[in-house]
Amino acid sequence: MPPLPPMLAKRVDALPTADGFLFEPKWDGFRTLVFRDGDEVELQSRDEKPLARYFPEVVAAVKAQLPPRCVLDGEIVVVTPAGLDFDVLQNRLHPAASRVKKLSEETPASIVFWDVLCDGDEDLRGRPFHERRARLEALLANVAPPVHVTPMTTDRALAADWFERFEGAGLDGVMAKPRDGVYESDKRTMLKVKHERTCECVVAGFRWHAKKGVEEGTAVGSLLLGLFGDDGKLHHVGVTATFTDKRRKELVEELAPYRDHALEGHPWAEWASFSHGDAQRVPGQKSRWSQGKTLEWEPLRCELVVEVAYDHLQGARFRHTAQFRRFRQDKPPAACRYDQLETTAPYELSAIFGAR
Repeated sequence: MPPLPPMLAKRVDALPTADGFLFEPKWDGFRTLVFRDGDEVELQSRDEKPLARYFPEVVAAVKAQLPPRCVLDGEIVVVTPAGLDFDVLQNRLHPAASRVKKLSEETPASIVFWDVLCDGDEDLRGRPFHERRARLEALLANVAPPVHVTPMTTDRALAADWFERFEGAGLDGVMAKPRDGVYESDKRTMLKVKHERTCECVVAGFRWHAKKGVEEGTAVGSLLLGLFGDDGKLHHVGVTATFTDKRRKELVEELAPYRDHALEGHPWAEWASFSHGDAQRVPGQKSRWSQGKTLEWEPLRCELVVEVAYDHLQGARFRHTAQFRRFRQDKPPAACRYDQLETTAPYELSAIFGAR
């Protein structure tokens, strides 16, 4: 019975070389546990929140195609001609029922399954993963879009090939699961290998560290990152916030020289008091995703360059918080352009989402 914490994964640097692993693509969507008991369907997020109201088309597909009583583990994704689109998926979480209905028709979601926890009255969590996988394939042998079963292989070379080819389709790595592993809720028993690359960005501003017990204005929370596009404009691409408490305090002094007259000629000057518009582009704007957190920012003269590591580019922004590597005093800000980023041509998603 829900809620049920999902099994988690631990990040590693490379695919394991030992025997006894099954490999799957790592999907970039909403982790979802699906509970079905007849006409009653619940979709549970990774943090145990209900998702069913936002994805009526997925609920309908579950009722039409899944066994009458079961619990399955998978991922909700939105597929576009260019690949998976996480931004579009996020926009599906809208509070208005009329908007939810409209979006379900305009940007319908799919669900990809990789594990079965329960079939009828039979609890399968204690069974080895390879047995659960076989049961999943049997249960979903005749499903049709938008329901899918994730690809799986025992071939490490093929998994490595997936790691490279599937990235262009919006997948962000490969999962390695112990063949004989049982399903352990809230434990990191799976392994995930994700893409990570480095690039140089302009540090155009920062936010103060908002943490209980930390005096305001004494520690830096995150650095706001920018890249120049072909249009010559500096675009906000994300933040880096991976600092120790000691380093956060040191950054206050290091950034101080760049704060003088920072708004004079700053490319984001109009955003200092921005209250409406594109939350993707405006670093100072609050949105419905901020959950009351302040997004106020302090501008810096665009003279400082930082090297960061990133795992995936979603549209024009980093999909996750970039990892700080070092400041690059030897790099001019003008060299921080989008064209330095490594890109991969989109993989034909029909190889996965095509008709069975």
